[in-house]
Amino acid sequence: MCGIVGYIGFREAYPIVIKGLKRLEYRGYDSAGVMLFDGNDLKVSKTKGKVSDLEEKSKEISQSGTIGMGHTRWATHGVPNDINSHPHLSNSENLAIIHNGIIENYEPLKKELIKRGYVFKSDTDTEVLVNLIEEVKKKENLKLGKAVQVALNQVIGAYAICVFDKQKPDEIVVARLGSPLAIGVGKDEFFIASDASPFIEYTSNAIYLEDEEMAIVRLHKPLKIRKIKDDTIVDPYIQELQMNLEQIEKGGYDHFMLKEIYEQPNVIKDTYRGRLLANEGIIKMAGIEDNLEKFLNADRILIVACGTSWHAGLVAEYIIEEFTRIPVEVEYASEFRYRNPIINKNDIVIAISQSGETADTLAAIKLAKENGAFVFGVCNVVGSSISRETHAGAYTHAGPEIGVASTKAFTTQITVLTMIALRLAKAKGTLSNSDFHRHLQELEIIPEKVQEALEMTNEVAKTIAAKFKDSQNCLYLGRGYNFPVALEGALKLKEISYIHAEGYPAAEMKHGPIALIDEQMPVVVIAPKQGHYDKVVSNIQEIKSRSGKIIAIVTKGDTQVRDLADYVIEIPDTSDALSPLLTTIPLQLLSYHIAVMRDCNVDQPRNLAKSVTVE
Repeated sequence: MCGIVGYIGFREAYPIVIKGLKRLEYRGYDSAGVMLFDGNDLKVSKTKGKVSDLEEKSKEISQSGTIGMGHTRWATHGVPNDINSHPHLSNSENLAIIHNGIIENYEPLKKELIKRGYVFKSDTDTEVLVNLIEEVKKKENLKLGKAVQVALNQVIGAYAICVFDKQKPDEIVVARLGSPLAIGVGKDEFFIASDASPFIEYTSNAIYLEDEEMAIVRLHKPLKIRKIKDDTIVDPYIQELQMNLEQIEKGGYDHFMLKEIYEQPNVIKDTYRGRLLANEGIIKMAGIEDNLEKFLNADRILIVACGTSWHAGLVAEYIIEEFTRIPVEVEYASEFRYRNPIINKNDIVIAISQSGETADTLAAIKLAKENGAFVFGVCNVVGSSISRETHAGAYTHAGPEIGVASTKAFTTQITVLTMIALRLAKAKGTLSNSDFHRHLQELEIIPEKVQEALEMTNEVAKTIAAKFKDSQNCLYLGRGYNFPVALEGALKLKEISYIHAEGYPAAEMKHGPIALIDEQMPVVVIAPKQGHYDKVVSNIQEIKSRSGKIIAIVTKGDTQVRDLADYVIEIPDTSDALSPLLTTIPLQLLSYHIAVMRDCNVDQPRNLAKSVTVE
């Protein structure tokens, strides 16, 4: 949550910071602010609203200066308004801070600072932190870097921060714990951001701070990184960035979400490229090959994730258990970390996250490692925290996902998890050779079928969206592999159109949800011909007899469901196990078109942020 940007160098900072904030606005967009230093004065402009509102507001200040920081906020402490927006200044107005995270013990710290004469203008935990740093600096007569270190050792919580002191105008002090922070290294300039997207056109070199690390970013001096707890020096590791500017632009689409929906054929292919050799009957994934015995000897696999990644984990549960006969449990990471779970040394924990920075999933990883489990990460962002915290893993190759409602991350996660299941099944001998090769060949041509599904379903989904855009509620039903897809379809509709929707196993409809069905209730039923088709047909008949409006996702050429449903969206045929990669496509498009017709902000739905780096 929250996006932070900083610059120190020879260029004008303001346009770099503003452009960076626009690229990070997916992380939070209820308020924004900027700080600039022109060599003499520290200038701050901030406002409730989006970065575009900040651009208008910041016309009130001089925009010159080669040092700057900016922030786009997802509120945790204090309502979204001008005062609670970042940056925050210390009481002396010498120090400025931007912060992504939560300071959990801010209340006792605030009370103590008030006793010492400090006055607070906002309701935020961040203003407490900047004044704590000022108090430590003043009381102990410390330089800024040391004062930040001492203060951070007194706080409990999560943070990525940038701190500037106008009395020390050639440096910015940065630190992280639980929230991501990248430093772009250029020639005689440095860039600071929550991810690398704000500076990819300026440098391809980046340093990702680890948890409990801080850095003093100075002009014309080498970068110094230290451990916050014990002040030990850390050698900086410079990585080459794996993204390009084209990937984070809309490319002619009206919204990032639509662009990312249409990227799925290519990114699924990118995800299995070099790993899947269907003609040779080979799947090779380094993270699996290097740890194959651990997987083969595992008593069970625990999958931990949140949101859409949790739904991908549910699909994986079906696939892994069917193919490998290894027991699988899927847990919400946010519940797993707090319920004192039973974790054994022979357990494999698979942690799934698009960003690789999800706070609850990271906490679950640490808990699993403390209990001796082997932890395997599945994430999209190279160099992210989960990729560093896990013992091994596999990247999806979805490219940057800017739209807050996840689409291509879901299908690429399923692709990786399917390959893992197939590789383990091959090693265990739990799939026949013929079935193994059949699944490999079908997975290889899935991108073509996803492309076909996009072409077949978009206009139909748009037509249906026009019929149901004013609905207040919606049910999504699926069975087997497509029950998680029903959950994901309902989540997409909720996220971007604000229509209440629920996903259920189709057979569970009779255990309560059927009471909701009347002539006003749209019911989306996922009914491909593979799997439990006859049972789903029976469920559709139960809905029809109660006058529910049926939107059915069916295999191309289906006639039985077509005769029963009010609306039909066809998809290409594929195997039952791979059907989620196709059935999810019309649900993504349906949600998208409904949201557009309701004039919702598709890419930045209210109250949400892309990367959930706080609890």
